[in-house]
Amino acid sequence: MLDPKTSAIFDLIKQKSALSSKEIHQEIMLDISYATLKRLLSKLVSDGLILSIGQSKATKYTIAPAYELFYPIDIETYFKHEIDERQIKTGFNFELITAILGSVHSFSKEELEYLTKLQQEFKENIAQLTINEYQKEMERLAIDLSWKSSQIEGNTYSLLETERLLKEKETASGKSKDDAVMLLNHKAALDFIIENPNYIAPLTISVIENIHSLLIKELGIDRNIRKRRVGISGTNYTPLDNEYQIKEALRDMCTLVNSKDCVFEKALLLLVLISYIQAFGDGNKRTARIISNAILIHNGYCPISFRTVDSIEYKKAMLLFYEQNNITAFKKIFINQFEFAVKTYF
Repeated sequence: MLDPKTSAIFDLIKQKSALSSKEIHQEIMLDISYATLKRLLSKLVSDGLILSIGQSKATKYTIAPAYELFYPIDIETYFKHEIDERQIKTGFNFELITAILGSVHSFSKEELEYLTKLQQEFKENIAQLTINEYQKEMERLAIDLSWKSSQIEGNTYSLLETERLLKEKETASGKSKDDAVMLLNHKAALDFIIENPNYIAPLTISVIENIHSLLIKELGIDRNIRKRRVGISGTNYTPLDNEYQIKEALRDMCTLVNSKDCVFEKALLLLVLISYIQAFGDGNKRTARIISNAILIHNGYCPISFRTVDSIEYKKAMLLFYEQNNITAFKKIFINQFEFAVKTYF
C-alpha cells in the first residue's frame, strides 16, 4: 500500500492533472515541509510513478502510466460492483509490457528488502539439510502446489487424495479422470523443472509452449498458440485474438523478463503476464504458476506452493490486473505465499 503522503500527492495530481511543486505544497492537506515534498517528488519521478514536465520553475508533475500498476485499490469494494458496472480496460494494453513495466520496479524497496530477508533465511535453512531431507521437502511442496494449482482451476481432489494419487498412483473414487490427469501433469511438469533447472533460461516462446504441453497432456486441450478468440469468465476483459499479436506479446514478455535483474520481479511478472496474454486455449494460469516457479528454482530461490491462498482471492487479484492493470493485490499474494513457503517447507 502507498503511504499517506504519497497517496495524498497522487490524489491531488490526479485531480488537477498537472501541478508544480509549489502548487502541490499549497494545496496538499498535509503537514509536510517544502524540502520534504521536493525529495518525495524526485523519488517518485526516479521510480517512474510520476512524470516531470518542463524545467526549473516551469516544472510540472503529472501521473505516469505506471501509476495504475500501484494505486491502492480496496479489492472487496471493487468487486461489490457487478461485472457490467465496473469501469475497466476491456482490451489488451500493448504498452503495459513494452513500455510501462520495463520502466519501473514491481516491488518497493521495503517489499524487496523483506523478500530478500526471507530468501536468506531459506538459504540458511537448506544449508543445514541433507540431500535426502531437502528432496523430501521439495516433494512435499510439489504435492501441495499440484493440488492448489489444480484446485484454483476447479479440480475436486482433496490434498490427501492428491498425495495418495501422486505417491501411490491411486485415484480417488467418484472423481473424474481429467482431475487425476491434471494433477499428474502438474507433478510431471514440476519434476521436469526440478531435474532441468536451466531449461528456463533464457525464457523463450518455445520454452513456454513446451511447459504448457506437459500440463495439458491427455486433457483434450489444443497445444501451442491459440488461433481462436477466448473469453474469460467473470470479466469483460477480452484478450488478443490474433495469433501473430499473441506471439508478439509473448516475445515482448520474454524480452522484458529476461532483461530484469530481480528474480522476484521476474517470477511475479510471469505469474500475471502469462495469464494476461492468454496465449493458449486453456491452461494459462497453470502454466504461469509452473514457469514462475521455474524461474525461482533456476536461480536457487525458494519455490512457492500457493497452498494457503484462497482460490477466490487469487482470481479476484488476477481479474483486477486484467481490468485495471493493477498489480497490488497480486503482489500481496506473492509476498505472503513466498513467506509461507520459506516458513513451512524449509
